[in-house]
Amino acid sequence: MNDEIHAAIREKLKKARRILIASHVRPDGDAIGSLLGLGLSLQAVGKHVQMVLRDGVPDNLSHLPGSSQIVTHPSEAFDTFIAVDSGELKRIGNEIVPRQPDIQIDHHVTNSRYAVINLVESDAVATAAILAESLPKWELPITKEVASALLTGILTDTIGFRTSNMNANALRVAADLVDHGADLPHLYFQGLVSRSIEAARYWGMGLSTLQQKDRLIWATLRETDRLAVGYNNLDDADLTDILSSISDADISVLFIEHSPDIIKVSWRSQPGWDVSKIAEQFGGGGHAAAAGAEIPGTLEEVQAAVLDATEKLLLNGNSK
Repeated sequence: MNDEIHAAIREKLKKARRILIASHVRPDGDAIGSLLGLGLSLQAVGKHVQMVLRDGVPDNLSHLPGSSQIVTHPSEAFDTFIAVDSGELKRIGNEIVPRQPDIQIDHHVTNSRYAVINLVESDAVATAAILAESLPKWELPITKEVASALLTGILTDTIGFRTSNMNANALRVAADLVDHGADLPHLYFQGLVSRSIEAARYWGMGLSTLQQKDRLIWATLRETDRLAVGYNNLDDADLTDILSSISDADISVLFIEHSPDIIKVSWRSQPGWDVSKIAEQFGGGGHAAAAGAEIPGTLEEVQAAVLDATEKLLLNGNSK
């Protein structure tokens, strides 16, 4: 089946002249790396490409080549629409979505197959890893700039090759990208280590709220916290990764208040627990070890409902 999908994508891209590529709101490294990797590769063969992210590029990923080309909304006509690293069409943002995508490339197990052509590989460690293996099949080049973007996607989505879904093939893909010119130490530092003082203070705000009940921990980032420390991005400054490193918990939950009535919830779990099941209950999705949802309601309402559902998963032993 994948051979047929690759052939269909290759032919569609050959005929395309003006391409729109978009990814999800509050983009992470895989969203940005996949967007840039595919976009820059298509530009290298003469395609006109618009790369769109509703929320723009976070400061810690603005070093990537081509990031200055990313805009917050489409401004020109296009004949081909591609979505990358977005399990649901609505996650791209209603302001961006002009119609059904012609192609989507993704790795979320909860993907809803919303495009005309769907390349979804849920066992891949990152959408960027799918693209790294697919670009040659589509007769598209992997330049140094493309390799840098794709390796960043892999590094950030695996938290530096340490998520439970890492495998030998993913390491080989990463090594191939290094052979194409990607600077692994530099990209690792920029994507996973380097942080602004505002991000560190934002972490402090969240960690000061840390709570635990048995093998469940959770923390909260309020909109007032973000404004108080001057953190300008709309993400969680990767605080979810800090929570997931705490050994005293099987599941961690981070609540991010984006407005008085919309709460972003991020779950992380140790091997053996499938938090995508909880995220789906709240209209979200993701993977067994990492999932998320945007839930309407006040912070107090959402926390009560989410913590109750998460405790039930742990109490019932509903492991994957």
